Amino acid sequence: MKRPQLNRHLFLEHLVQTPDGAGGYSSAWAVLGAHWAEIKSGSGRETSAPSTAISRVSFRITVRAAPTSSTARPKAGQRFRGQGRYYTINAVAEAGTDGRYLTCHAVEETVT
Repeated sequence: MKRPQLNRHLFLEHLVQTPDGAGGYSSAWAVLGAHWAEIKSGSGRETSAPSTAISRVSFRITVRAAPTSSTARPKAGQRFRGQGRYYTINAVAEAGTDGRYLTCHAVEETVT
């Protein structure tokens, strides 16, 4: 495997839900850690919603691996944030056979 160019600084976040005292909950994103990453874009498409269009682009985000017990290890359902953009992680797999890097399959949705 070719060594990735980790040249983008991203924050790994997960969704935290706290009770609101009225039987519901409020949601907020909490930072789990910072990563240097390589981001490669994939295919994109546009979908429509009532009176708006949503652009959806897939990405492969490569980061250094963290131990499976670490909270800094990306998981599906979390997201990366960086430079005003948000990448929702759909799946995570080890890149290569030596386990030094992880490939995160993510999507970015933008309302146009």
